[in-house]
Amino acid sequence: MENVSKTGRIGILFAAFEAEPFSKTGGLGDVAGSLPQYIKTAKYDIRVVLPKLNIIPDVYVSKMRYITEFKVRLSWRDQGCGLWELKRNGITYYFLDNEYYFSRGRVYGEFDDGERVAFFSKAALEFLQYVDFEPQILHCNDWHTALMPVFLREFYNDHPKYRDIKTVFTIHNLKFQGKYSGMLLGDVLGLMNTSAAHQIMQGEAVNFLQGAVIYSDRVTTVSPTYAGEICSPYYGEGLSWLFARRRDVLSGILNGIDNKRYDPETDLQIPVHFTADTLNKKAEAKLLLQKEFGLPQDPDIPLFAVISRLTEQKGLDLITYNLPKFAGRRMQLAILGVGEPNFEEAFSWYAGKCPDHVAARIMFDEGMSRRMYAASDVMLVPSRFEPCGLTQMIAMRYGTLPLVRETGGLKDSVQPYNKFTGEGNGFSFSNYNAHEFWRTVESALDVWENNHDNWVKMQKTAMATDFGWHNSAVKYRRLYDELLRG
Repeated sequence: MENVSKTGRIGILFAAFEAEPFSKTGGLGDVAGSLPQYIKTAKYDIRVVLPKLNIIPDVYVSKMRYITEFKVRLSWRDQGCGLWELKRNGITYYFLDNEYYFSRGRVYGEFDDGERVAFFSKAALEFLQYVDFEPQILHCNDWHTALMPVFLREFYNDHPKYRDIKTVFTIHNLKFQGKYSGMLLGDVLGLMNTSAAHQIMQGEAVNFLQGAVIYSDRVTTVSPTYAGEICSPYYGEGLSWLFARRRDVLSGILNGIDNKRYDPETDLQIPVHFTADTLNKKAEAKLLLQKEFGLPQDPDIPLFAVISRLTEQKGLDLITYNLPKFAGRRMQLAILGVGEPNFEEAFSWYAGKCPDHVAARIMFDEGMSRRMYAASDVMLVPSRFEPCGLTQMIAMRYGTLPLVRETGGLKDSVQPYNKFTGEGNGFSFSNYNAHEFWRTVESALDVWENNHDNWVKMQKTAMATDFGWHNSAVKYRRLYDELLRG
């Protein structure tokens, strides 16, 4: 028999440090802003807890309802916490308020991020004593919430409201683990004289994420392939031994996208609307983008695109290595993003040298990204590793074929082109190698130039591939049910 709250529904507390539309720095904000909407049913009462960051737009702050304030104990210090509530689209959001920790003008990147997320993690448990909500599942996301399963078992296990709570921890990007000086163990976390003292230490450092993996009842990643990859040293970021040890509770659920938001038939941010039956209009969008980027306007020239953070993880060195080849073929490359200076400079320099072939916008603009999705022919995502990735899914929604490396969620979402059957919804390569990447680019060019019927067939297949959040939500609800059944 499943445990249920006194409302007769299964209560789920979904914890994240950011969620769109309140705050967002990346994919986590997309997930936390969308997934709960799809998990919610008559059976599941899912509520979201977030920090009340001072970057939250006033339009939402003005609608929040003040509930109460309480104290949060972090080792020897007591910190005040305000509790606010906002109901939006059928979801109840709780916001935890402390101006010292959260009035910083940005989400992350502070000198005391370890203490800030420790406060949030403790407060996200403490506030349950002040609301009429008893969750059966605590679903934590990434290292910013990794201390919650640890605090739950070490400090709240004897409290009747907390004793039966099951925990799920989702890893969105293992590269970020929350590693800090071992001094935090006693001075901030108050865990010196607990069983956690040894379990969350990695050498001389505290590792927040390691604690969550050890203490959580179930651990998930944002794609099935990534769940398997992190059990190997190459992808495990120093914790492969732990994931291998906990393989029986580790699984992967592929992220999704909002099909209504990303719809080329209705998207208000693109200049030309089209469907799988009117793909000829996509060429009009391309002409407009070519003009916007200063590229020669010609619908017959294949337009490759990069929409990305410009970092090593995204495999951009494979692209920069091959920039002379991009400039030597009848093709165009448009780049949108910011990041590491070496990539920004390489793309900017080549755009200046070869303006008929390469264009770069070292910035990020949501409207421009949508226009690029709608206009481009190929989206390059040759990541070194990719827990899930949304770029390839969004691209396919707009009939833009992804060219990806077979890793993580890229492998799970892209079916590579089969030249014998014409099947597939994109192009892919296996080894992290600049030559293999370029051979795959040439394969895409060959289909574009010599078998355009297959190209259109692939576009229609890509647009018909359903990456909607409802698919992910079904799997999360199944996971919750299995966990509650024991």
